[in-house]
Amino acid sequence: MKKDATRAVQRGARHRKSVARTELGHWDAAQRTSDPHKLLAKAMRGRIVTLLPLKNERMAGSAFAFFRGAAPIMAYDLSLGPRTSIVSQLCGDAHLQNLGAYEGDDGRLIFDINDFDETIHGPFEWDIKRMTTSILLAGDDAGVHKTGCHSAADVFLASYCGLMEHLARLPVLDAARFQVHRLQAVSSISEILRKAERATPLHTREHLTEETTDGRAFRNLPPALHRVKGERKRAVLASLRRYRESLQPERQHFLARYKPVDVAFKVVGTGSVGMRDYVIYMEGNGADDPLFLQIKEETGSVYAPYLPAKTVTATNQGQRVVNGHRAMQLQSDPMLGYTRFEGRDYLVRQLNDHKATLDVTHLDGTALQQYAEVCGELLARGHARSGDPGLIQGYIGKGKRFREAMLEFAHAYAAQSRDDWQKFKAGLA
Repeated sequence: MKKDATRAVQRGARHRKSVARTELGHWDAAQRTSDPHKLLAKAMRGRIVTLLPLKNERMAGSAFAFFRGAAPIMAYDLSLGPRTSIVSQLCGDAHLQNLGAYEGDDGRLIFDINDFDETIHGPFEWDIKRMTTSILLAGDDAGVHKTGCHSAADVFLASYCGLMEHLARLPVLDAARFQVHRLQAVSSISEILRKAERATPLHTREHLTEETTDGRAFRNLPPALHRVKGERKRAVLASLRRYRESLQPERQHFLARYKPVDVAFKVVGTGSVGMRDYVIYMEGNGADDPLFLQIKEETGSVYAPYLPAKTVTATNQGQRVVNGHRAMQLQSDPMLGYTRFEGRDYLVRQLNDHKATLDVTHLDGTALQQYAEVCGELLARGHARSGDPGLIQGYIGKGKRFREAMLEFAHAYAAQSRDDWQKFKAGLA
């Protein structure tokens, strides 16, 4: 190991004197001084009120669905316990279904973390705690035995720790461009990639649009999709000017070759339900060259109130999310950018273009472990790209105590999430 890398590892090890690894395993709901469900309600302010019942319905579906939509609660809870001062770019909403396949710069399919709505610079272990908990909850939803869920969570942690140790020894640029090569060998991921191959722009056009007397236009598919007209449509299209400025010059040129055809409002996800989300159907070199852009509202990260203000340097929340993508991903969507209109910030990217995600209901114990192993590698690479892998490795050490602490926390917090979910459902009755 090079001398500078050794020093980073030594500095990381010294962080244990401030926050012992075993301390990170503690969770006690008695620490809460705020009602978690009031925190959740507060986070819904500014959303489209008519869509909130749909969001509640989706969150009520299972403990894992609730967990996915309850990032504001977990952000608060994480702020109550001990934390390291070792920071990296956080995904912010690290869970099994926030990884997926999408098209990279060179047209090849990429599988990586792909949702950064809550991204921010923060303690590296916060992402690990959330991902580990998600494995327990998702596995339980899929009917995996408790021991299988525990094993999968441990595999995730071992994978993260093992790769971080390797990346800490590499030259900086080698660590930044490290490839995870086993993706096709994991059955659940190979199925995601097969789905993504079929999800071409032409397929999206057939699914979301139809021929009308005025030409091709979006279908009305309530409540998930409906056409936008009038002043709102003009505002969405006008926002493309600011979006164009956020792209690199050659991509500005590519965008200019596409012409807008129609605009729709789309309901997406679980945590994002109620946010403003528009899609633009565009055509380039003829009708058989469609491009679908998603313009997704972004507000501040749910972690922002609990971290120093200097952790957010972007003036536009869409730009904050773009920065998170670029910091953690090996390759990002070539059309990734941001805009602002009507007083709100937006992320812009291709709509589900070669994108697919995991269906957790189809996982068995073996598949869960295989998937968890890849999640560990991808999260470790993302943290190493955006932080100092030597510091993280130095703090983790051989990994045993750190893994035990993360598992202790995850089991306690999974139980807490199930309890919060039951109370959430009771509040809806």
